[in-house]
Amino acid sequence: MDRIKCFPPIVDKESRIIILGSMPGRESLRKNEYYGHPRNQFWNIIYSLFGREPDKEYEKKVAFLREKGIALWDVIKSCRREGSMDANITCEEVNDFDWLFGRYPGIHHVFFNGGKAYDTFRKRIGFKYDGMGYTKLGSTSPANVQPFKNRMEEWRVIKKYL
Repeated sequence: MDRIKCFPPIVDKESRIIILGSMPGRESLRKNEYYGHPRNQFWNIIYSLFGREPDKEYEKKVAFLREKGIALWDVIKSCRREGSMDANITCEEVNDFDWLFGRYPGIHHVFFNGGKAYDTFRKRIGFKYDGMGYTKLGSTSPANVQPFKNRMEEWRVIKKYL
């Protein structure tokens, strides 16, 4: 099984928060897009927070994140994984968060999209960045069968940090 690699971060000097996933799923990797699976609720949730319908084009979605001060990346830089389930991730190497937070000091809060991202960050990197807040959110993955309304309520906290 070959190693898979995450995408570069979506981030700029205006970013105030970052949302971290674990590793893009197979469909996202195929499409070369964060949260590319049609049943993943990420884009629906983010746009709904601002009372909008998601754009169709990926480039517009990325621009929307930037406009709102939201950065996006994954905790895991590369790994081996059969399929798309986080439970199947092995041999993970983590991204360089010293570099990220040093280069983008405007980021003041980290949100984790699901338990795997949170647990890997906690164990492999640690909550060591002064002045940084950390919040674990429920996964937007299709594997999380929680109703959309419940996920929206949980994710609404993001707006307080923008």
